[in-house]
Amino acid sequence: MAKDRYHVVTLPGDGIGVEVTAQAVRVLEAIGSREGVSFEFEELPGGGAYYLEHGREWPEGSEERCAAADAILLGAVGGVDSAGKTVFTKPGQPYETSQLAGYAQVIGNRQRLQLYANVRPVKLFPGVPHQISGKFFQVWDHTKVDYVIVRENTEEAYTGRTSDIVDDKGRVIGRQTPLEITRLATERIVRHACRLAQQRKAQGKPGKVTCVTKSNIIGAHKYFEEIFQVLAAEEFPELEADTALFDAFCMWQMRNPEWFDVVVAPNLVGDVISDNAAITQGGLGMAAGGNIGVDHGMFEPIHGSSPRDAGQDRVNPIAAILSAAMMCEWLALKADDPRLARCGEAIEKAVMTHLAEGRAITFDLGGEAKCSEVGDLLVAALS
Repeated sequence: MAKDRYHVVTLPGDGIGVEVTAQAVRVLEAIGSREGVSFEFEELPGGGAYYLEHGREWPEGSEERCAAADAILLGAVGGVDSAGKTVFTKPGQPYETSQLAGYAQVIGNRQRLQLYANVRPVKLFPGVPHQISGKFFQVWDHTKVDYVIVRENTEEAYTGRTSDIVDDKGRVIGRQTPLEITRLATERIVRHACRLAQQRKAQGKPGKVTCVTKSNIIGAHKYFEEIFQVLAAEEFPELEADTALFDAFCMWQMRNPEWFDVVVAPNLVGDVISDNAAITQGGLGMAAGGNIGVDHGMFEPIHGSSPRDAGQDRVNPIAAILSAAMMCEWLALKADDPRLARCGEAIEKAVMTHLAEGRAITFDLGGEAKCSEVGDLLVAALS
């Protein structure tokens, strides 16, 4: 149901997450004011640096604040120690789930709020170059790169459950993380991908779903693929359904990105292929993502905290800004609020125009513009 004010929790996190989240918030405020939508932003500190200082990932009650929000915007997590190294645990303590910096904000929120679908659009905007060996080229035709990767987001290798492997004398000789895949989680992610393909088909897209696994060697992946094949055939016969092996798919998405429409994959595979796909978009600075459940949504650029670039006002904020657009589009459906749909559409259109003009482009795309300068221009365009 549409509201007068939408409560958005922001989790800027570490490093460049703070900088790009700030620009996404500015853009949302600008377009919200224009379209008559009011956002109430609540910022929660957290991440690796917060953990080093406080011995916990974020303030007491943060889980409840995230659950109470209409949506969540996440920056990036991964702090640095006094030597400048990225840290994921408090020094001198073992590597355990409770001490993984970023676990609460990322994996914890995904599992606690049942954000089962990690949705990552792969879209190349006109004028965006690709950096190869330090040089910039127009490699892919922007009309050929337009598909969506839908990644299962709550199980497989990303549960945080890890155990020691011991020999018959009780000595630790290794460590293992189970690849847990269940029918319930697989069916709901396959349905999400197929429904998205139906929506895209209605917009003139191919109406195709490709399941990517390593099913020829990993039994759990074979199970995922079998469920996909049965469910797609029985419930979505109007869609074209095919399968691909993970390693070969990584080549095909570079060579023939036009082959794909909606791609569905288990957690680890989906993570890798969506980062790989970012190459065809112009890099991680262009790659947005959404963690989506039935009642909750958390949106984030798919890049990390990049400590070496932090505090220099030089990184590309567009991935974070496009994530904010995804948030608006998701909220528009959830709240049945066409104003939010207009916000999302306007943000993406402003980004497309900005990139085509090429007036202020950050270093990752071959320019010298500041992160805040990109934000300034997009705010001006949307005000």
